[in-house]
Amino acid sequence: MLDKELIPCLEAVLFATGEPIEIERLAQGLQTDETAIENALHTLREKYDMPESGLCLLKLENKYQLCTKKQYADNIRAVIEVKKNTPLSQAAFEVLAIIAYNQPVTKAFVEQVRGVDCSGVIANLCQKSLIEEKGRLELPGRPLIYGTTPDFLRCFSLSSLEDLPPVPQREKAKDSENSENVENLLQLTVDENENIE
Repeated sequence: MLDKELIPCLEAVLFATGEPIEIERLAQGLQTDETAIENALHTLREKYDMPESGLCLLKLENKYQLCTKKQYADNIRAVIEVKKNTPLSQAAFEVLAIIAYNQPVTKAFVEQVRGVDCSGVIANLCQKSLIEEKGRLELPGRPLIYGTTPDFLRCFSLSSLEDLPPVPQREKAKDSENSENVENLLQLTVDENENIE
């Protein structure tokens, strides 16, 4: 496929999919090499960076998605009458931060860090597609582990988890205390599961 044909074709594919898509999948589907796709994506990004464009090209880890620019969000809502989602609570932000910085983690780990039950908050974050189940730990009871989703990256305008701001350094004493708490939590989980069995 010629470059002149590839750019509008790629634009149409990104518009039609409506979700993040990998370069490898684009190259395979459009029967071209990844370098040509990357060059076409670069051209599209330059086009959308112009002030007269209402679109932008987001990079989410190794995936790309065509989206509208933030400044037009209110106009879009007004026209299509989309109700604003309820904002995240302080508890949801705390749980989301714990999961984002420590993933994959169990619900028990999150609850140990926060000191309260987090079942409802985790269920709410899963429903909003900000976190998802990533599998199970190979421990008795096989607890679920959670991690963030591509929607999390998109909502917080991150290309990857490496773009998260650094966590402030803690004192060494607190670090060793936290490590000890995590070890105690894992042992407690094992003990509780053995008692259940």
